[in-house]
Parts: sequence; C-alpha cells; structure tokens
Amino acid sequence: MTQRQQILYLWANGSALDSGTVGWAFHDGTDGAGVPLPDAKPPYATGVAALRDGWMLLQSSQLSAPFPGNEHLNDYLEYAFVFERRVDTA
Repeated sequence: MTQRQQILYLWANGSALDSGTVGWAFHDGTDGAGVPLPDAKPPYATGVAALRDGWMLLQSSQLSAPFPGNEHLNDYLEYAFVFERRVDTA
C-alpha cells in the first residue's frame, strides 16, 4: 500500500474556521484513486465541516490589517485554509 496526498484549499469570508466558504481548489495526488469530494460546490460550507469529514488543517491564513484607505478594495481572497488527507492507493 502506498499513501498519496489530497490537498484542499478553502477560502473563507472571515478569519475563523467556521466562516463561510467563498472559494475552493482541490488537488488529488491519487490520480482519482482516492476518496472524491462531496458533489456540492463548494464541497464544505466551512473549514470546521472539512475537519469533521477527516481533513487535517495544515495552514490557516495569516491575519494582517489592511493599509489605511484600502479597507474596501477588492483584491484577492484573503482567508485561505489549507487541508490535507492521506489516502491509501494500490
């Protein structure tokens, strides 16, 4: 048995793991042999829901204050959480 990694990025609308998901990306190192994501888009409503489904948190977003005057500018998705799970493959 070989273990391969699946990586899930969830971008939230806040800095807490129970904030709502606004974007996501999935990278499957198992070439499709691993457990698929739920069919829903996004696959989890919050980071806490991903934890409850067996994903392990690798990294949460660094908190930094916006520069004065830039509080309402659109830029990039600020609150990123990175999860992984290891999957047994043949």
